[in-house]
Amino acid sequence: MKKTVFILLAVLSGLQSFAQDTFFDPIDTIETASGTILIYGDRTWAYLGEEDFEGIMNEHLHELVCLDSAYGYKSIWSNDDVITCTTNDVSLLKDTLWMCVLDSLHDAYAMPFDGPMTSKYGYRRGRRHNGVDIDLETGDTIYAAFDGKIRYAQYHDNGFGNLVVIRHYNGLETYYAHCSKLLVAPNQDVEAGDPIGLGGNTGHSTGSHLHFEVRFYDNPIDPELIFDFKEKVVQDNLFVHSGVFQPGSSSSVSSSSSSSSSSSSAVDRDARTYKVRSGDSLWIISNRYGTTVSNLCKLNGLKETDVLQIGQVIRLK
Repeated sequence: MKKTVFILLAVLSGLQSFAQDTFFDPIDTIETASGTILIYGDRTWAYLGEEDFEGIMNEHLHELVCLDSAYGYKSIWSNDDVITCTTNDVSLLKDTLWMCVLDSLHDAYAMPFDGPMTSKYGYRRGRRHNGVDIDLETGDTIYAAFDGKIRYAQYHDNGFGNLVVIRHYNGLETYYAHCSKLLVAPNQDVEAGDPIGLGGNTGHSTGSHLHFEVRFYDNPIDPELIFDFKEKVVQDNLFVHSGVFQPGSSSSVSSSSSSSSSSSSAVDRDARTYKVRSGDSLWIISNRYGTTVSNLCKLNGLKETDVLQIGQVIRLK
């Protein structure tokens, strides 16, 4: 085994600086049916060949928002930083990006926990609440929402307590906070529905619950834009634009929230047309008026990927 480790160290010595900063020298190896695993001194591991992994799991999406584009977004892989980049400015999103939440290669999903929601995304007591809270008992099992790779799994001193962060193949990250116990380690591959932690009350928490977040390039969005926690289903597609990052962007957000938006205000369900406003998308309009994206496309001669223009009139019926 030692001889194998020395050979691996020689191979790894030529890796680029990013990989050297992200991964320590391996202290051991394990042969598995899936390939050789490198073991590191900080409890992390990686498959041989993945040691220079840079964190990009949706290459098509990243091409649209990466350093070579007008947006200049970064996708950093860090096992020790909860937020990896503070310069991914979602206000720069002038267009609407069509994200496949589920695709033919990764079409599985799971509810992180089947419990009642006790707090929504938005403003709470004058502060932003960047996820939803789901009631549970300490020790209840929490599950991975989609296929992906564990980016962060440790105690977070500034509020989350025991926290798991998973980066997914669709380009999103999900956060699972306040766990009593972690069942996964950084760099571990997981599938939707895999147990990743046990519910708890760690960190800044006043009772046992799961704080669940969905983030796009480090920026939080309303989980209810994707998850229907009552019906236990997930939307296949997400239309990403600057409006979805604003509290109140989802029609599922209560109108009693301390912040208001066009999507949470009173809606005329008998309206036959709608004039597009800032932050609107076909998905938001369809939710607001109780129709579907495909129906709006059929009525207006649009495609799901079309970008709406402010002032554009959309037929609803």
